[in-house]
Amino acid sequence: MAQAARGCSLVSVLVTTLLLVAAEIDLCKRGDVTVRPARVVALGSAVEVSCSLKPGQGCQRHASSDSLVLYRVRGDRELREVAARRGQTLSLHVRDLPRGTTLFVCKLACAGRHQARVCGAEISADALPEPPGNVSCVQEGEHGSITCSWSTGPAVHLRRNYMLRLQGPGNSTWQAQCNDCSHLDLGISLTSEHLESRFTATVTVTNALGSSSSLPAPFRLLDIARPLPPWDVHVQFLNGSNSRCRLQWSNEAWVLLSRLQYRPRGSGSWRTVNMTDSPGRHDLWHLAPFTEYEFQVSSRLHRSQGGWSEWSEPLWARTPEEEPTGTLDVWLRTWPADGDQRVSLFWKSLRTAQARGEILHYQVDLQEAMGRTPTLRNVTRDTSWTWVIPRTGVWTAAVSAINSKGSSRPARLALADPCSTRSLAPALVSTSTQDGDRILVTWQPPGRSGPAVQQYVVEWTALAGHGSRAPPSWLRVPPSGRSAVISENTEPYVCYQVRVYALSGDLSGCSSVLGDSKHKAPLSGPHIEAITEDQGHVLVSWSPGPTLEQVGCVLRLRIYWQEQDSSAPPGLQEVSPGRAQNSYALPGLQRQVPYTLWMTALTAAGESPPGNQREFFLRGGASWISVLVPSACVAAVTVGVLSTPCFRQKRGHHCQWMGHRWPCTPQKSLSPWSSARFCTEVPTGLSRDREAEVTWPALNILGTEGAAQHLQELCTRCWGARVGSQHMG
Repeated sequence: MAQAARGCSLVSVLVTTLLLVAAEIDLCKRGDVTVRPARVVALGSAVEVSCSLKPGQGCQRHASSDSLVLYRVRGDRELREVAARRGQTLSLHVRDLPRGTTLFVCKLACAGRHQARVCGAEISADALPEPPGNVSCVQEGEHGSITCSWSTGPAVHLRRNYMLRLQGPGNSTWQAQCNDCSHLDLGISLTSEHLESRFTATVTVTNALGSSSSLPAPFRLLDIARPLPPWDVHVQFLNGSNSRCRLQWSNEAWVLLSRLQYRPRGSGSWRTVNMTDSPGRHDLWHLAPFTEYEFQVSSRLHRSQGGWSEWSEPLWARTPEEEPTGTLDVWLRTWPADGDQRVSLFWKSLRTAQARGEILHYQVDLQEAMGRTPTLRNVTRDTSWTWVIPRTGVWTAAVSAINSKGSSRPARLALADPCSTRSLAPALVSTSTQDGDRILVTWQPPGRSGPAVQQYVVEWTALAGHGSRAPPSWLRVPPSGRSAVISENTEPYVCYQVRVYALSGDLSGCSSVLGDSKHKAPLSGPHIEAITEDQGHVLVSWSPGPTLEQVGCVLRLRIYWQEQDSSAPPGLQEVSPGRAQNSYALPGLQRQVPYTLWMTALTAAGESPPGNQREFFLRGGASWISVLVPSACVAAVTVGVLSTPCFRQKRGHHCQWMGHRWPCTPQKSLSPWSSARFCTEVPTGLSRDREAEVTWPALNILGTEGAAQHLQELCTRCWGARVGSQHMG
C-alpha cells in the first residue's frame, strides 16, 4: 500500500509539473513568439522567429533595462542561446532547421533577477511526400474484398494521409483513406462476371506541405483475383500399394487449374505437378515404400493468367510397406568354448529405403556345409545372435530381415575364425588421431604368398572397462584401399582395439592394434594388489585404474622399485599391458633387501602419477647343496638302518646312529648286499665320540670305506651348518 501511494504521488507531481510548463509555454502571459512564413516549412526554407513583450510585462522598476534572450532547444532538451537584445522585441532569421521539430523559447532578463519565460514556438521542417509506388491489388477468394498495397517511401516527420481510389467500368468509383499506412481494404467484392473488366487504382498522399499521387495501376479482375487455398486434402493408396497414390481436395467453384507439390520427410526439394484436367484429384505413381510424404495443393482461376492461391495446409501420409530389398551387412566373432566354438553374429539395420517397412524380426539359419536343410533356425528382434557349434565340419549362417510383406535376400557368412589364415594378415597396421574425434587406420596388404584380397573389414571395439563384450563396429573397404577413418560409435578418451581383416572368399586373416580418438596423461597409476615370490622371481599383481580414469590407450606400464633408505635412482621395468594380463614376474631383486614398489601408466600424452606404494622383502633361502646333501644323508642312513641285522639282536641291546639309541630287534637282513652290522652292541658308559666311531663304519654298506668316510664328513658339515643356521635364526 505504501509503495502504491508513493507511486501515485510521484505521478501526480510529474503531471502537475508538465502542466505548469505547458501553461507557461502555451499561455504566453508575458509576450508572444511568432514564426513567418509558417510553423511548418519545407526543408531548407528560411524562417523568421520574433519575440515581443506585452504591455506592462517588462521589468517593473527599470523598463529600460529589459533584455530579451532567444534560446533554441536541442533534441536532448539542452537550451542554447541563439540571440539577445535590449528592448521589447527580438527577431532572428533561421535557415538550418533539420527534419523534425525544433523548439524556440524566449526569456526576459531583468537585472539582479532570474530570467522569466516569455513564450515559445515549435517549428516543423519536412519534405513534400513522395508519390506512393508499386501499387497492387488482390482479391482473396470468390467472395473476398479487394485490398490494395503500396510502398510509402522513406520515413518522414509529418503525418501522411493516404487516399485509395478505384475506378471501374461505367465511371464507377470506390475510395477509402487511412493515416500513415501502406495498404487498404476497399470493402467490395468483384464477381466472376467482372473477370475481364478493367479497373484503375490510384493512391494519393497528403501532408501539411502538400500532396502527391501514384501512377495509375490498371488491372483486370482476372489478374488480381486469387482463389482461397484448397482444403480437405486427403490421400488414398489404391489396393494397399504405394505404386498408385490418389490425392483429392476441395476448391472454390471458379477454379480451373491446380498444382501439387510433395516431398519425403526431411527432404529440402519439392516435386511439383500441374493438373489441368481434374483440378480436385490427382494420381501419383511409384512413391517410395514406407516413406512419410508431405503434400500441398495450390489453385488459380486461369490456365496461364492470374495468381496462385496460397498453399494448402500440409498433409502428412506414409506409404504402405513393400518387401525388403538389399542384403544385411553381417559380421562375426568367435571364441573357444569347452572344445566347441562360440560364434556371435552381428549385423547392421537396413536403411529405410532398403527396409521398405517396419522390420519385425531377423531370421538366422545355421547349416552344416554337407547338409541341404538348415540345422537350426532362430528368430530374434536384436541385431546380434550367439550360438555354440562343433569345431568339426564347415558351418555357414544366413541372416535375413523380415517385415510384414516378406524378407530380404539372406546374407551368408562362413562360421570360421576370421583370423585363422595367417597369410592374409594385413601388414603395418597403425592408428592415429584425427580432428573431430576420429581415428585414422592405415595398413599394407598381406604378403604375396596369400590369396588375392577381395575386401578389407576394419573393426573396432572398446576395451575392457567400457564393456569387454560390447558389440563391435565395423566398416568395409575395397581391396585397393589402404586406410579408413573411424568417425562413428566412438567416444573421446576411450581405448579401442582395432582389427583389420583381409577377406578372400571364405578365408580371412587379421592384424590388430590399439587406437583412440583423443588421449591425455592418466590421472593415476595402476593399484598394486599383491607381491609374492615365484621360483626366485617377484610376482607383481595389480588392478587397472577406475573406468572413470580411462584417458585413452595405455601404451605401456612401468614398475619401479627402490631400496629403502637408499639414495640410488629407482629401478624400472616397462611392461606391455596386453601381454602382462595384470601381473608380471620381476627378476633381479636381491634377497634380504627391503624394497618399495610402485607403478605408473603411459599414454601418447604422457605418464601418470605413481599409484599406491607397496613394501616387499625377498627372504633369504638355502642353496641347493645345503638342502640336497642332508636329504641324501638321511635317506642313506635310513635305508642302512632298515637293512642291518640289528633288529635280530637280543632284546635289551640298542642300535647306535649318530649318538642315539633305538632298541634292536632280531630280524633277517633286509639287504642282500649288506655285509657289516649297522647296529652294534655298545656297552653302557661309552663317550659320545666313541659312539660315533662305532656307528659310522656301518656306512660301508654304501660302498668302499673311502666313500663312506667322505659321506660321513660331508653329512657332519651339513648337519653342523643346519644346526648353526637354526641357532642364528
